[in-house]
Amino acid sequence: MRPVPAPVSGTTSRMLPWDHFIWFASYILLFTALSGFGAHRIKVLYHFWKHRNDVPTPPRTFTELPPITIQLPIFNEYDVIENLLRCVSALDYPKDRLQIQVLDDSTDETAAFAKKLSSEYAAKGLDIAYLHRTNRKGFKAGALDEAMPLAKGEFICIFDADFQPAPDYLQKLIHHFTNETVGMVQARWGHANQHFSLLTRLQALFLDGHLVLEQTARSRHGEFLNFNGTAGIWRRDAIEQSGGWQHDTLTEDLDLSYRAQLRGWKFIYLKDVVVPAELPPDMDGFKSQQHRWTKGSIQVCKKILGDVWRSKAPLSIKLEATAHLTSNFAYLLTLCTLVLMYPANFVMGSSWHKAVFVDVPVFFFASFSVVVFYMTAQGSQARWGWLKALPYVPMLLALGIGMSINNGKAVLEALLNQESDFVRTPKYGIATQAQAAVKKSRYKAGKSIALWLEVLLAGYFGWMIVLAGQRGQWGSIPFLLLFFGGFTFVAGGSLLKRFSMERFQTATA
Repeated sequence: MRPVPAPVSGTTSRMLPWDHFIWFASYILLFTALSGFGAHRIKVLYHFWKHRNDVPTPPRTFTELPPITIQLPIFNEYDVIENLLRCVSALDYPKDRLQIQVLDDSTDETAAFAKKLSSEYAAKGLDIAYLHRTNRKGFKAGALDEAMPLAKGEFICIFDADFQPAPDYLQKLIHHFTNETVGMVQARWGHANQHFSLLTRLQALFLDGHLVLEQTARSRHGEFLNFNGTAGIWRRDAIEQSGGWQHDTLTEDLDLSYRAQLRGWKFIYLKDVVVPAELPPDMDGFKSQQHRWTKGSIQVCKKILGDVWRSKAPLSIKLEATAHLTSNFAYLLTLCTLVLMYPANFVMGSSWHKAVFVDVPVFFFASFSVVVFYMTAQGSQARWGWLKALPYVPMLLALGIGMSINNGKAVLEALLNQESDFVRTPKYGIATQAQAAVKKSRYKAGKSIALWLEVLLAGYFGWMIVLAGQRGQWGSIPFLLLFFGGFTFVAGGSLLKRFSMERFQTATA
C-alpha cells in the first residue's frame, strides 16, 4: 500500500480513497461486533434492576436434614489446606449427616500434610476420608468423578482450597432443595485479599460484574447460569442424570451446568450468601487462571451450543446462552483492534464519517456501558460503592486490553483443538504484603512467548502516543493510553514476578 500523508486537521473529503474505505469498513465491522457485547451488558443491567428485589426463598424447610458430602479437590495447596479444613469442620450441620472427602492430587509436601490433618479431624469424630491420586487423570473433574461412588450424601458440596465458608453456609443453602426441581444452589464468591494490591482490586471489580450482576440477572430471569466450580451444592441426581463430571474441557463446571439445565434442572443463585476466597496476587497466577477459564469456555461453547439450539428452550434463553458461551470471542476482536489502531488514528485520521458512525456508538455501547456495568456491581453492594469504584474502571479497561494476548491465545487454542493441562492457580493464603515475600516463593513463574509480545506492544503503543502528540492528534491519546497502560501493566507484572523469583533463587542458592 502506498504511503498516505496525514490529513490536515479540520479538512474533509466527499469521497474516501479506496484504501481509506477498506480500513474504515473494517473499523466499523470490528467495533460493531464489540458494541454488541456492550449492548449485552445493558441487557444484563436491565434484568438485574428488574429482579433486584426478587430474593430466592425456599418453599419450605427440611424437617430432617439430608446427608451431604463435601468434596475438597486440592493439588499442591500446602499454604491453604489447613484453613480450608478448619472452616469445613466448623460448619453447622449434624455430624452424622456430613461426610468430607479430601480429594488430593498433590505431588509435593501437601499430600503428607493433608493426610495428617485428615487423620486428626477423623480422630475428633468427623466422617472424613483422605483420597490421594497419583495420575491426575482428568484433573479436577477426574478427581470429582472418581470420588462419586464413595460419596454417601444425597447432596454434593464442593469447595476449592482457598475458600472459607462461614459456619451457617450449609443451613442457608440446603433448604432450597425442598423444591424437587432444583439441581444446584450457588453462593457468591467474596474476595479475602481484595485490598492486597492494585491487581487484586481490579480482579475483584472484574469478577463482581459476573458474580453480582450476571449471575443474579440470569438466575432470577430464568436463564441458564453456571456453577462457579466451588461454593455451591449439587443434588446428586442432577449430576448423575446429566452425565456426571466430564474432563474433555478445562471448565468442567460450566459444561455440567449446561448439560444439567438442558435436562430441566433449575439453578438458584444466592447473591447475598458470600464465601470469601483468594484472588491471584501476582500477574502470572492471574494469567494462568484467565487462560484456563477462557479456553475452557470456548471448548464448552463448541461442545454445548448446538445442543442449546436443538433444545426446546425459548428463543430468549437460547440467545442469552449464546451470548454467555461466546463472550470470550471478544478477545479475538480486541486482537484485531491492535492491527487497526494505527490506520484508524494515522491513515484515516478524523472525519465526520468515523465520528458519527463509529466513535459515538462505540463510546456508548463499548465504553460507557462498561463504566455503568462495573459501577453498578459495586454500588449494589455498598453505599457510595459506585463512586469508590470509578477511579478503577479505566484501569480495568486497560487490564482487559493488556490480557488480550494471553486470552486471545486461549481462544485460538480452543478453536484449533490444542490440548493443554489443567494449570492450577497458585494459592498462597496471604492477605498482606508482609506475608507475600515468603509464601510466593513456593511457585515458579510461568513462561510464554505471549509475555514478549506484550512487551513489544507496550513499546508500540508508546511510540503511537508520541506520534499522536507530534501530529497534534490529542483526541486519540486517551484511547492509546489505555492500550499502552494495559500492556505495560500486564507485561510489567510478569517481569516483576520473574525478577523476584530469580532474586529469591540467588539468595537461597
